[in-house]
Amino acid sequence: MKQIPVAVQMFTLREEAEKDFAGTLKKVAEIGYDGVEFAGFGGYSAQEVKALLDDIGLRAAGSHVPLDQLKNDLDQVIQDHKVIGSKFISVPFLMPDQRSEADYQALVTFLNEAVEKCQQEGITLCYHNHDFELERLSNGKTALETIFDETKTATELDIYWLTKAGENPVDWINRYKGRTPIVHLKDMTTDEERFFAELGTGGVDLEAVLNLGEESGVEWWVVEQDVSRRTPFESIEISINYLNNKLNR
Repeated sequence: MKQIPVAVQMFTLREEAEKDFAGTLKKVAEIGYDGVEFAGFGGYSAQEVKALLDDIGLRAAGSHVPLDQLKNDLDQVIQDHKVIGSKFISVPFLMPDQRSEADYQALVTFLNEAVEKCQQEGITLCYHNHDFELERLSNGKTALETIFDETKTATELDIYWLTKAGENPVDWINRYKGRTPIVHLKDMTTDEERFFAELGTGGVDLEAVLNLGEESGVEWWVVEQDVSRRTPFESIEISINYLNNKLNR
């Protein structure tokens, strides 16, 4: 079985990174992760980030870049990610005022232009979902289906948000097989709150997702926990220990 590397999304460690960006990266490596998916560079230049990664022994799995930044400065974003050695850039989130049907159609237009520009530079543009994109549009499709079916954007499926919206992540991975280079792994508590949970401690069928990795062309598993009731470092350590066991790492 192909060994798919595991990264952590730095949004999970946002408070730690704000206090000590370099030290947080070092701790991620010590816990046993192969890479990180960035959510900003902590005030460092792309060259400085690359030097940090090389020194620590981590790889850049990708990066979440706000939609407005992609619209206003895509060329620079692409160059920065080439410097840090990242092949993947993801649209991470749409603000509430960016979710009308007209907004989604405008997004499709932009993504089609941006995908082409990224591809010319050897970069893959992805879209990371939450649950609100599972609302249906007037075309009968969900907003998420519309984004993926009307563009060549790669998926960055978040299995927690799909599950919370009543969807089966396995169905989505299979539907877009070959377009799933990054999958966000999250678990969910089994109580009514359905809160974010460390991998292996909740009710999401993680094994079914992990079993699809190789055949679906997954290049990175990314651990993200939006909020934790433990310290974030404790949280990501529980999750990587689960994955080390399940993936025989």
